[in-house]
Amino acid sequence: MIRTVLVDDHELVRAGFRLILSGQPDIEVVGEAGDAEDGLRLIRAQKPDVALVDVHMPGMSGIELTERVHRADLPTRIVILTVVRDAQFPRRLLQSGALGYLTKGCAAGELLDAVRRVARGERYLDVAVARQMALATVDGDGSPLEKLSARELEVSLMLARGLAVNEIAGRLHLSAKTVSTYKQRVFEKLGVSHTIALAHVLAAHGMLAETPPAMAGGG
Repeated sequence: MIRTVLVDDHELVRAGFRLILSGQPDIEVVGEAGDAEDGLRLIRAQKPDVALVDVHMPGMSGIELTERVHRADLPTRIVILTVVRDAQFPRRLLQSGALGYLTKGCAAGELLDAVRRVARGERYLDVAVARQMALATVDGDGSPLEKLSARELEVSLMLARGLAVNEIAGRLHLSAKTVSTYKQRVFEKLGVSHTIALAHVLAAHGMLAETPPAMAGGG
């Protein structure tokens, strides 16, 4: 039996996935969460085989949740769900520890196939995304986000949501000086000079659903 949890802030999305998954004799949905913080607690408590995780959620993002599950060496394998079909986006997510990537518009059969494959430890990519990644490799197109390490990307997401350096340091259990160093590296690698520009870069490459309103007056 493949024990699965759903982490998505849209109740209707969770309901749809639960309906599809629960109808299978070899898959069991053992829990749901409406945000990444609750999702991380659920994964720690249930230790499911697979977690279906939305990348865009209030508070902690899906990529941050993936990073933490990976760093904690938990047995749960992550399948990222998003509406974004950008080739550079899934590559970065896979580097952060996710084994699967699906768009929310995928067919029911593809969802089930992805869950079963990832549960076996195999990687799974949405067909359209895999094709785009292959073309990007051939064409040599690259995203500026490929320059960032997984931790730099995690810090970037927090900065773009308006968190201060001290807040980020507390969440990641790092010193403020270390976070400031990450921030400086990110700005240099992406060629930006403030967090508003950083947020726009992240949004343009699918890492944010939109530029957060809090960024309107940020620096």
